[in-house]
Amino acid sequence: MPLHNRQSSIEMLELLGVVKENGNEQQSFPPVHTPLSYDYVLVAKTINNQERESFKKQTEYIEELKKKNFKVTKIIDDNHVFYGIQAPKEIFEKYRYLLKVSDACNWSSDQSAVSLSTRIRIVHFILGHTRIHSGENLRELIKMKVFETKFCLHEKKKQRELKAGWARWTACLQGQPITAVRNYFGEKVALYFLWLGWYTFLLIPPAIIGIIIFLYGISYYKHSPLLNEVCNSNTTMCPLCDKGCKEWKLNDTCIYTKVTLLFDNEGTVFFAMFMAIWATLFLEFWKRHRATYVCEWKVSDWSEEEEELILELVNDVNCEPKKFKHSYWTSSLIFICVTIMILVIISLTSAVVVFRVIAADFLAKYKLKSLSHHSNISVMVLGGFLHYFIITIMTRVNWIVARKLCDMEEIRSFASTEKSFTVKMFTFQFFTYFTSLFYAAFILGRINGRPGNYVKIAGRWRLEECHPTGCLTDLFIQMTIIMVLKQTISNVFEFTGPWLCRLWKGKRTQKLQRKCAHCYLKDDSDTKDGDELCENCKLRDWLSNYRLNDVDSFSLFREFLEMVIQFSFTTLFVAAFPLAPLLAFINNVIEIRLDAIKMVTLERRMVPKKTNNIGVWLDILEAIGVLAVIVNGLVIGVSSDFIPRLVYRYHYGPCAQGTAAPDTDCMVGYINNTLSIAPFLRVNGSYKYSENIPPGEEPFLCRYKDYRSKDDYTHTHQFWIILAARFAFVILFEHVVVICKFIAAWFIPSAPMEVKNCRLSDKLKRLKEELQSFEA
Repeated sequence: MPLHNRQSSIEMLELLGVVKENGNEQQSFPPVHTPLSYDYVLVAKTINNQERESFKKQTEYIEELKKKNFKVTKIIDDNHVFYGIQAPKEIFEKYRYLLKVSDACNWSSDQSAVSLSTRIRIVHFILGHTRIHSGENLRELIKMKVFETKFCLHEKKKQRELKAGWARWTACLQGQPITAVRNYFGEKVALYFLWLGWYTFLLIPPAIIGIIIFLYGISYYKHSPLLNEVCNSNTTMCPLCDKGCKEWKLNDTCIYTKVTLLFDNEGTVFFAMFMAIWATLFLEFWKRHRATYVCEWKVSDWSEEEEELILELVNDVNCEPKKFKHSYWTSSLIFICVTIMILVIISLTSAVVVFRVIAADFLAKYKLKSLSHHSNISVMVLGGFLHYFIITIMTRVNWIVARKLCDMEEIRSFASTEKSFTVKMFTFQFFTYFTSLFYAAFILGRINGRPGNYVKIAGRWRLEECHPTGCLTDLFIQMTIIMVLKQTISNVFEFTGPWLCRLWKGKRTQKLQRKCAHCYLKDDSDTKDGDELCENCKLRDWLSNYRLNDVDSFSLFREFLEMVIQFSFTTLFVAAFPLAPLLAFINNVIEIRLDAIKMVTLERRMVPKKTNNIGVWLDILEAIGVLAVIVNGLVIGVSSDFIPRLVYRYHYGPCAQGTAAPDTDCMVGYINNTLSIAPFLRVNGSYKYSENIPPGEEPFLCRYKDYRSKDDYTHTHQFWIILAARFAFVILFEHVVVICKFIAAWFIPSAPMEVKNCRLSDKLKRLKEELQSFEA
C-alpha cells in the first residue's frame, strides 16, 4: 500500500470525533531553517562581582558551548542575563548520518530534513551533557544557582494555530489535530493525547450503561421488600459500643438502606463483567490506533535508547558508552526500601481505621440522636476526607522516595530511568489510593467478632460493623469522596496554578515592549535560513517564554499518572460505583482541553520527545485490567449481599419449597434472616452482654448482623453454605471473564493489516533504493 494513502483507522477515528486531522497526517515535516529566536535559552541572575565562583562557572559553561561551535547571544535585562543558544548545522548533519547507519532508527525516521522539534531535542541533550572542568553539568549548575532556568521557545505562528483549533474550551466536543500536536510537541505528547482521546470516547458506553444500572437501582429499591423490611421494622439492634451506648432501631437506617440498594443489585454483576471485557477491548483497539499513527509518522521501529546513544556521539565523538550495570546488593536494597515504603502506606491506612473506630465510639455515645444512630456513616465520610488528605501528602513523599531509589540504581539511559521511576511511583500511588478501599471492600465488618467477644483495639474500641443490608455503601462513599475530590481539586489547581504563576511573574517583570513591524512580519511568515529578530524583539520573545510556568522531563508523566489512577478507579471497584465511568468521562472531556491550554499558553514549551508507544504504561494498564477481574469478582462475591440473597431466595426464602402464594415476593424476610439474637442486661443505665442470665432477671434481646446460633453462638449451617457459594461464584466469575478477555485479545490483531502492508512496502522501497545506490 502506498504510504500517502489515508489509513482507514485514522478515518474511523475522525468519523468518531476522536481526532480531526483534515489531511494533516499525510504531511511530512516542513523544511526547517534556524529559528528566529534561537534553539534554546539559558537564564541567570545578573552577577556584578566577576570574582564570584558562580560567575566563573557560568562563563566557563558558555565557553564550553562555544568550543562546540554553538552561537551564544547574551542580552542583559535588569536583574537577569539571557543567553540565546543556536546550534551549528554540522551537528544536525552528524545526527542525520548516524540515524542512517543505525540499526533501528534507520528504518524509522524521515531523513530528508531535521524538524524543529528534533532540533530542539538534540540541543536539549547536548546542553544537558556538556560539563565544565569541575564536572558539573547544566542540571547541577541550576541546582547550584549558577543558572536560574533553561527552556526552548514557543513558535508564535504554530502556537496561534494550535490555540485556534485545539487549545480552547469551545473545542471540548471536537476531535484533536494529533499530527499537528506531534509536529509541535513530539510523538510522546501526541500519543498521550491520542490515548486520552480514545479512552474518553470509549468511556461513553460504560457511562451510559452505568446510568441505566443506577436508574434500575432506583426502580429496584422502590419496590424492594428489603427496603420495606428495614424502613417499617421495629427490630431493636444491639448497642454500637460497650459502655454508654443505647440500643437503636433498624428503621433509623432507612436512608442508608436506600443508598445501598441503588448499587447492590443484580445489575452490578452484569456491569462488572462488562467493564472487565471493556478494559480488554479498550487496550486492544488502542494498540491498533497507535500502530496506525506510528506507521504514518515512520517511527514503528524507533528505539529511544539507540537515539540516546547517537546523541551521545553527536555531543562528543570521543565519548565512552555508559555501560549497563546490575548489582544484586543494590536490587535487594531497593526491594527492601520499596517494601518498607508500602508498609508505611499501609500503616497510614491502619491509622485511618483506628481514627474511624475511635470516632465511631465517640459519636455513638453522643447525645444527639441523629449522630449517635448514624455514627458509622459519619465516620465513613470523615475517614474519606482524612484519606484524601493523606493522599495529598503522600503523593509528594512518594515522588521524592521514587526519585531517590532511581538515583541509587544508576540506570544507563533516561528511557530506562523513566520506566523504573514509573513502576515505583505507580506502585506507591496505587497503595496510597486503594489500600483504604481494599479495607472497606474486604475487611470491614468481617473480623469484628460478636457480642461478648468483640475484637477491640487496645482492649477498648470495637472494630466497625457493617449495616444489616451490607458493606457496599461504605465502599461507595469512600470512592465517591476520593474520586470527586481528586478530579475537581486537581483540575482547579492544575489550571489556576499556572495561570496565577504567569500573572505573578508578569507583575514582577517590566511590561513587554511591542514587537517592531519588521520582526512582526518575519514572525508571521515563512522564514529564510539566516533570518533573525532584532535584539529588542529577541528579548521580548525570551521574556514572554520566561514568564510561563516551568516544565521538566516528568511533566507528561504527571498527566499519565493522573489518568491511569483514574482508569484504576473506573475499572477496579466499578461494581460498587457504576457512575464512576460517567464521572471519568466528564472529567476527561475537561482534562483534554485543560492539558492542551496549559501546554500551549500557560507553560513553557515541552522538549519534544520521539517515541512509538506509551512505554511501560501499557503494561500497567494491562495489569490493572487483569486485577479488575479479580477485584470485581471479590466485590460481588464477598463484599456485596448478592450471594446471600441468592441463597436465601432459592434455599431459605418463602419460595424455596415452592409452596408460596403466587404474589409472594421471594425476598420477604431476608433482613430478619441475616440477624442473630444476643441477650443483654441493663447495668447502671447501660447495656452489658451476658450469656448466663441470673434467675429473675429479664434479659434485653437485641439483633446483630451475622449467621450465628442463639444457643452457643457458633456459625450456622447457612453461614457455611453462603461462604461456599461466595467462593464458587468468585472462581466461576473470574474464569468466565478471563476467558472472554483472552478471546477478545486474540480476536483483535494489534495492528491493522494495511499498516503491516504499509510497513512492508516502505522497507522494500528503502532496500531497493539502497541497492540502486550500490549498483551505481
